[in-house]
Order: sequence, then structure tokens, then C-alpha cells
Amino acid sequence: MVLNRGTGNNVGDVIVADLPETLKICPLFLGGPVQPSALSFLHSDDFLPDANVMPALSLGHSLDDLIELGESFSATRKIKMFAGYAGWSGGQLEDEMKRKAWLTHPASIELVFDTNTDQLWQRILRQKGWKYKLLSQMPEDLSQN
Repeated sequence: MVLNRGTGNNVGDVIVADLPETLKICPLFLGGPVQPSALSFLHSDDFLPDANVMPALSLGHSLDDLIELGESFSATRKIKMFAGYAGWSGGQLEDEMKRKAWLTHPASIELVFDTNTDQLWQRILRQKGWKYKLLSQMPEDLSQN
């Protein structure tokens, strides 16, 4: 999932399903370039015994599960929804990781849900230390300069 690329729409503007109002007003993020009509969501809660990404964080794709989450109440639940996803062919990502084509950083609930998406890239680079300070100050889209 691409955590810092909003679509500029709320979920209710794009999804025609009968969703709870609390979900319709959530921003919709770009999950990646593959199958843009596919909906995925990350959700977190303090007590999430079946978390499938990391402790207290799960990835879901079922509209029924999303509706159930939206209709239930939890003061600690957080949801982030995505259109599309990023995908690789078999072995492609592993090969790219071996070639150090990707910059990795430990995941956290705070980075997924509590960091302003416009500042996420810069914040992660600053957390990585002095070697990445200059890169963190570069605009994400050089064509805007």
C-alpha cells in the first residue's frame, strides 16, 4: 500500500457500496497502480488478536469485513482505505531488495495512521539519520520546481 498518496477523494465519493457514514467520509488513498478498482484497507485496534501484518495491524480486502468494522465501535480503531495495490512477479521484489533498489524502514502504527501523509516521506528519512538528511529535504516531485 502507498501510505502517502491520497486520491483527493473520500471513500464515499468513489465506492458505490452501502457503507456506514463513518467510512464514507474517510480519505481514499492510492494503494498502487495494479487493479485500481480493488479496495483494500489497513485497520488497527489496541486489541486485534488476529492481526496479519504486525501486532495490532491487519490488511483486509473484504467489503463485508469493512462494513462490519465501520458499524462496530472501538475508541482505539483506525482504518485507512486504498484503491489498487502494488504487485511484483515471483522473485521480482526479492531481487530488487538484493540490489538495494528499495530503502526500507521499520513499520509502526504511528507512521501508518498518525503521521501527516504530506510529511511521511520526510519524517521517515529524518528518522534514518544524517545520511538521508539532504534527501529528506528534496521535493517528492521534482517536476513541480
